[in-house]
Amino acid sequence: MPVNHPIGFRVRWAVPRPRDARRRANRRDAEEGTAAEIAAHPGAAGPPSGAPSAPSAPYARSGARRPRALRRLAAQAGWPEAGAVLELLKPVTWFPPMWAFACGAVSSGQLSSVWVLVGGLLLAGPLVCAMSQAANDWYDRDVDAVNEPHRPIPSGRIPGDWGFRIALLWTCAGLALGALLGPWGLGATIVAAALAWAYSAPPFRLKANGWLGAAATGLAYEGLPWITGAALMAGAAPRAEVWAIAGLYALGAHGIMTLNDFKAIEGDRRFGIRSLPVQLGPDRAARVACVVMVLPQLAVIGLLADMGHGWHAAAVALALAVQGAMMPRLLADPAARAPGYNGTGVVPYVLGMMAAALALGAGGGAGA
Repeated sequence: MPVNHPIGFRVRWAVPRPRDARRRANRRDAEEGTAAEIAAHPGAAGPPSGAPSAPSAPYARSGARRPRALRRLAAQAGWPEAGAVLELLKPVTWFPPMWAFACGAVSSGQLSSVWVLVGGLLLAGPLVCAMSQAANDWYDRDVDAVNEPHRPIPSGRIPGDWGFRIALLWTCAGLALGALLGPWGLGATIVAAALAWAYSAPPFRLKANGWLGAAATGLAYEGLPWITGAALMAGAAPRAEVWAIAGLYALGAHGIMTLNDFKAIEGDRRFGIRSLPVQLGPDRAARVACVVMVLPQLAVIGLLADMGHGWHAAAVALALAVQGAMMPRLLADPAARAPGYNGTGVVPYVLGMMAAALALGAGGGAGA
């Protein structure tokens, strides 16, 4: 606080303020909490001795924002970091099934309840899809240690068997919400959960064969959510046209899932996972993926035109033309460009899905 000095100038006394004391206390808490966590989880402390210490900085920064008691409790109990759990559940992967559910809802031509719509979207993405990601990461932890060692489980940020626990918890939560949505919701959730666990877990481990794994994923990500959305919104079984177009887009998703396997070729080959890039080689697998994506969309165009939805058929044709323009670049170097195509070439694919859904909705999507 400033006071008048006898000589005539003002002096500001260095009086400690409560805010400064709180800052010092927070720093002490952060240092002690981080030390406790590192002692409990040596693998999470950062790089080995002699290596740069920069990777350990996030732990110190996060500690400054956490109460001391909670950090000590988490360290002692071996709980995973909240951010690592979110990373395990992979929110970026929730979009495809949520979009497919929305396409199903639109294709029904009805809206029974906004709450059912919201509940279905939550079921498709943050619960069922997230559960499948957790289960896959748990059973792929040895493969990910080679392909993606930074993932939460191989990096140690999800300790012990927490990956399995999270997958099981999300399965139960999904079944509970599915039951609240009625018979169609519960039935779809049971099928989706069975596909997710069969895809990743022994003895089935469908992903060990690229043909079966990509088919199961395409069905779970595109076909099943579409049918579920249509049935829940209409309160009845969807019409044959809805089943047909949902099935065609699920079949086309087989190619998308094949391209997704390109990022894991090294680890898949080492651990005996016969994805299509491993079985056929990158060049042939990419060509197969493109054919599998194109042919179902051509069938969708033909169905829509036959139903009298010419403009919608043209929209799907335009979406397919955009994909076709991108495919030569993909095929020129599939090993390097498959991940990039999955980030851009899939966009017109899903836009075509919505165009087809709008056509079905205009004609009424539910059966008698």
